[in-house]
Amino acid sequence: MESGESKVKRRTVIKNANIANEGRIRKDDLLIIGEVIAKIGQVEIGEDDVVIDASGLYLLPGVIDGQVHFRDPGLTHKADMYTESRAAAAGGVTSVVDMPNTKPNVLTLDIWEEKHLIAAEKSLINYGFFMGINADNMNDVLQMDTSQFLAVSDDGLYFTEKGKLLADNIPILQKLFANCKCIIAVHAEREDIIARNESLYKEYWGENIPFRLHPKIRSEKACLLATKELMALAKRYGTRLHILHLTTAEESKLFRGDIPLKYKKITTEVCVQHLWFSEKDYDRLGSLIKWNPAIKSEGDREGLLQALLDDRIDIVTTDHAPHTLDEKSGTYFEAVSGAPMVQHSLNIMLEFYKQKKMALEKVVEKMCHSPAILYQIRNRGFIREGYAADLVLVDMNSRWQVTKKNLLYKCGWSPLEGTVFQTNVTHTFVNGNLIYQTGSFYEGIKGQALSKYQ
Repeated sequence: MESGESKVKRRTVIKNANIANEGRIRKDDLLIIGEVIAKIGQVEIGEDDVVIDASGLYLLPGVIDGQVHFRDPGLTHKADMYTESRAAAAGGVTSVVDMPNTKPNVLTLDIWEEKHLIAAEKSLINYGFFMGINADNMNDVLQMDTSQFLAVSDDGLYFTEKGKLLADNIPILQKLFANCKCIIAVHAEREDIIARNESLYKEYWGENIPFRLHPKIRSEKACLLATKELMALAKRYGTRLHILHLTTAEESKLFRGDIPLKYKKITTEVCVQHLWFSEKDYDRLGSLIKWNPAIKSEGDREGLLQALLDDRIDIVTTDHAPHTLDEKSGTYFEAVSGAPMVQHSLNIMLEFYKQKKMALEKVVEKMCHSPAILYQIRNRGFIREGYAADLVLVDMNSRWQVTKKNLLYKCGWSPLEGTVFQTNVTHTFVNGNLIYQTGSFYEGIKGQALSKYQ
């Protein structure tokens, strides 16, 4: 956006788009002035307007991905704010919430603020950051104004040292739940159960445990017990709890789908990989689909999709977690968990639409509207006059195949290589700026920090 009161704000007109927003699809025009949506409806074109003919295309709000690991700072050999925001933009993602397990971990306000400075310099899309919390920094965080954070989270921090996962520390959790003034976003697995399963399978297989046994080690029981315990604490203290990356159909039965999201105190999410893959894919892809929590059965995959449809699951995320191929190689215990997904999350969800498993309006709700509601993100997630012009145009009839040549992740690989999608992102706008168009990027203007409404 141009600065200075005397300068005329740029006008962009999107003509004849099929606008998918707030439960309906309508064919209409949209006017962007500067950074915001100025009008939805018939627009008269001015002499200096930039005009995009969107006939036959679908206009969606920009996707808000509520869980990514962009690796900046300290792990930039895998990914960084620039490379992964670029991949996100190509996939129609205009805002992300980044997790705290960078180096250093985001355990202090200084590091949290430093990440904002890094993103302001490097990210092509909008960004927010969870404050990391574990047994070591609990007291320090609770002395802060926690209401300023989108959420506090332990996700990924347990990789640095065993015994730091909040789900295994009930006394610590009680103090957190009694005093935190923002969402507590938690990785729900019981490490004691996982450790016993690892020992059991290691006795038989040694170091060479087959990857197909990953969901047996990081089992349904480990997830279900942790989720039940966390929900019980949240109910006791009236705390706002968000369970990250749900993986089992049984867990999904614990959540409510009969009340509006804005009134929920306990929420959850599903990652696209847990809707796309199942345990049958381990023999083909092995360590490439090793995530924590694990991809589980076909029944779990189907149950998670149903829970998304009936609103027990509130949002869709990616847990985008790039690693180098070397880091994903080796034995079961050597191969790290996580994989890149942010470039293809919208394509995956639109594939369910094309397969008639989910309405397009529902895809938009779970990827755009609901993340904004859940994290109280100001003026984003909807196509509304006065809102930030974070927008995506999609060709719903454009087949293409995922190959190494069209991957934009810094790590250079994807478990989706060879997959054919039927939809393609053609344009991505961030704060009114066209930053991506059919393979080309416009990188002069960076994204903005997400802000909360109260």
